[in-house]
Amino acid sequence: MKLQDGVVWIGGALMTQKLRSLLTIVGFAIGIAAMVLLSSLGEGLRRFVLEEFSQFGSHIVAVTPGKAETFGLGGIMSTTRPLGLEDAEALSRLPGVLQTVPVVMGNSQVKAQGRSRYTNIAGVGPQADQAWKLTVASGTFLPQEDFTRARAFAVLGSKLREELFGQSNPLGQHVHIGGNRFRVVGVMASKGDFLGNDLDDMIYIPSVRALQMFNRESLMEIDIFYSPGTPTADIVKRVKDLLIRRHGFEDFTIVTQDQMLETMDNILRILKFAGAGLGAISLLVGGVGITTILMITVSERVSEVGLLRALGGTRRQVRNLFLGEAVLLGLVGGLCGVAVIVLFLGVAKLLVPGLPIGIEPGIIAAALLLSMAIGLVAGLKPAMNATRLNPIDALRAE
Repeated sequence: MKLQDGVVWIGGALMTQKLRSLLTIVGFAIGIAAMVLLSSLGEGLRRFVLEEFSQFGSHIVAVTPGKAETFGLGGIMSTTRPLGLEDAEALSRLPGVLQTVPVVMGNSQVKAQGRSRYTNIAGVGPQADQAWKLTVASGTFLPQEDFTRARAFAVLGSKLREELFGQSNPLGQHVHIGGNRFRVVGVMASKGDFLGNDLDDMIYIPSVRALQMFNRESLMEIDIFYSPGTPTADIVKRVKDLLIRRHGFEDFTIVTQDQMLETMDNILRILKFAGAGLGAISLLVGGVGITTILMITVSERVSEVGLLRALGGTRRQVRNLFLGEAVLLGLVGGLCGVAVIVLFLGVAKLLVPGLPIGIEPGIIAAALLLSMAIGLVAGLKPAMNATRLNPIDALRAE
């Protein structure tokens, strides 16, 4: 039998069972659509999170106070000691360090010109704008001063500036934060969100003032930005050695940007593949449908199989014809599912430009191959049943 004849026979068989074929294709289309959708959303979320963390650069080491240690049979001792501004000052003098940013975050009421609102307060060092790649729209950022004796200056986010001062010039004006008065020295350009936090609706003050305002003894974190030419392992060793000399022992935790991104990437990849797995379950249901339909098809086309065998068709050819039906059903169903979901995601992207979606050609190819593979496996049993039919008995059955 020629390949062309086989294709015509398979197409004719599917067309004579339009409803059954349509239902099977719909089942596969739903499975493929679910698989591609969940995988694309997972991939989009992974890229979004990694881009968010990478926007401040990749050569970052974060030091946080406290370290959990395990002793003996599962005993855990947690040491939490202050991480001070003096530590940040000392770290800034290490070889290879470009900027250090002592960080204290909180929330408080901000008042100015008879207006007030609750917003995020960022206690930072004077190098935060350079380190975090922030742009000053007017005025200046916090001036270069001793971390421990910084004056009560404030820099407004672009949105907060509009909320408090409208169209008037805020430079030189005073704002009250939790009962403390600060003089506005700058306004930041719009930066957008970072993991759900609006950087434009924020006020930046010296970290020493934030420590006093929130009655804290320790910084929440010290961000260290180092030269791209300095190996990460070297900078980590220098930071660790310096802080141990200052504190007497290791009572802090060091996390590099590479470690954080790798951990988050692994977690988000698991979520992406879990989503693909949920979609694959629908494909398995579609595979059961193919098996059922082809089993019925074999019983209804006994005489056709007998005629094929009587005309010289081999068992292998009969088997391949039925397997071809199964694979074609899986392929058509997969293509329909991919077309629907690509169209849906395209429209969604137009309506919501910020929606994290990442369609990978590899995901689509894998989904189509899986669809065809499930169709092939599902068609094996009916195909083998067809090959076992005796041509004489098959013709006589009609």
